Amino acid sequence: GHYIPKFSPCGYEFTKGFVDFLGKKGIQTSRQKGNACILDYDNYEKFRNANQDNNFKNEIKNLKAGEPLDENTDYACMARPDLAEELYEQIQESVDKGAKVLLGGKAPEKGSAKFSPTILTDIPKDSPAYSEELFGPVAIVFRVKSADEAIQIANDSEFGLGSSLWTKNPEKAEALASRIESGAVFINSLVASNPHLPFGGIKKSGYGRELSRHGILEFVNTKTVYLG
Repeated sequence: GHYIPKFSPCGYEFTKGFVDFLGKKGIQTSRQKGNACILDYDNYEKFRNANQDNNFKNEIKNLKAGEPLDENTDYACMARPDLAEELYEQIQESVDKGAKVLLGGKAPEKGSAKFSPTILTDIPKDSPAYSEELFGPVAIVFRVKSADEAIQIANDSEFGLGSSLWTKNPEKAEALASRIESGAVFINSLVASNPHLPFGGIKKSGYGRELSRHGILEFVNTKTVYLG
């Protein structure tokens, strides 16, 4: 069976996560390779097929830009104009190396922090979109032939904060989650902070944990008293 379920829940939740990443209310979401999604061949075609009612590209294209405090706004601008320019340079270098733009990819206006939502596919291994975190409204979509290839791509990163794994098979989910190199793996759910759960990354995503009992222990000194 596929490790990704039918398109609908994955597409909807990934779109929801993409909106969170845009930061309508200051929310930032970080994953293995920025805002990346790894799909098998069948689901990849459904993911980008323009004939699908819940097509990911159409969902992103229809997002509404506006003021962050407006409840009708889906996404706002980035934090600073220089960050928007840096993001565009990462996209351009990735495209120059062979990545394809499914949506967006346009340069921001000079001095503006506004950046149009972008979808990249066919990501070359030597491109920034593969190895760097594109910290902005850019969705990176990978197509793979197997769960093993998906795990290989997910782990081929300097970062390892959180991952989201989608499957209808609980046994497979547990087996795959144990192989993913990240501080957290959320199954059939978006990566999120929860005060009851320890949260933190591995590799260059940092060390230590926040939240839960593990987070509290980060603020105390362990004292050893030995009585001979």
